[in-house]
Amino acid sequence: MLEAMLAAQVGDDVYDEDETVNALQAKVAAMFGMEDALFCPSGTMTNQIAMRIITEPQDEVICYKGAHIYKYEGGGLAYNSQVSTRTIKVGDGILKPTDVSANINPDNIHYPRTSVAALENSVNRAGGTCYTLQEIADVTQEARKHQLKTHLDGARVFNALVAKGDKAQEYGQHFDTISVCLSKGLGCPIGSLVIGSKALMKKAKRSRKVLGGAMRQVGYLAAAGIYALDHHVERLAEDHQRAKTIADRLTTKSYISNLVPPQTNIVLFDLPNQDIVDRLLAHLKNQGILAGMMDTLTMRFVTHLDFDDDQLTQFLKALDSFEA
Repeated sequence: MLEAMLAAQVGDDVYDEDETVNALQAKVAAMFGMEDALFCPSGTMTNQIAMRIITEPQDEVICYKGAHIYKYEGGGLAYNSQVSTRTIKVGDGILKPTDVSANINPDNIHYPRTSVAALENSVNRAGGTCYTLQEIADVTQEARKHQLKTHLDGARVFNALVAKGDKAQEYGQHFDTISVCLSKGLGCPIGSLVIGSKALMKKAKRSRKVLGGAMRQVGYLAAAGIYALDHHVERLAEDHQRAKTIADRLTTKSYISNLVPPQTNIVLFDLPNQDIVDRLLAHLKNQGILAGMMDTLTMRFVTHLDFDDDQLTQFLKALDSFEA
């Protein structure tokens, strides 16, 4: 990847003159069966741009209660797009058609206009759960039946595609906008893209500018994205298998509860009290292993490109040596 970055041909992307960025954008748009794409620094920016270009102030967005666009983007929907959110409580993070139809506001001046159904795939806070293509089709068709637009936060969409054996090409027909990330399982240092029609991407570029995301000779980073898409997608299955191995070992630990069977590369589980949380985090950190907390007592492990089988063995030994 570094060699590809160093060899990249670059230009001024603000003027559409960076041929490597242009190639990445065309590649990703074609992958998802859509017309155009726009390269941005982060997935938060691509989600926020998508919301800006498919909503109007006083609209409302339907999404899962733990959705990244709602929970982890600093209130950006309200701040950047002046829209509200209708959050849906579903244990696995997977919205159903009735979750859309039952939460559309009536046409009444007292309520915001329901305008977008937003999905996330895979679902981070639900433990990396995935939609099937049929589930996507069902919920987006219901949304469009009610004249709603549709957005996909695909920060980990390649994990979902590999897990379900689906094709990215099929996704484009179901969404007005899609956000994809290159810097998670695919291993790039930076970068996400928002995808949609040419008309929407023209609006997206204006929004990217005002949000401070216009970049100059950024083909060095785009080259990393092209390399990752060519070499790092199918290997995500290895991350999924390692996550399953970790989950299997966790099932033998008496202090673990509510373990979510991993569908992708995220292992999510609960611990009984703060003392065990603190001691387990410290125990792992002392052995060079970092973990994160999703909630006060909910811990998350994530497998990734730079976590290999030798490190997995080390990790399992660290778990086995912890005394709750």
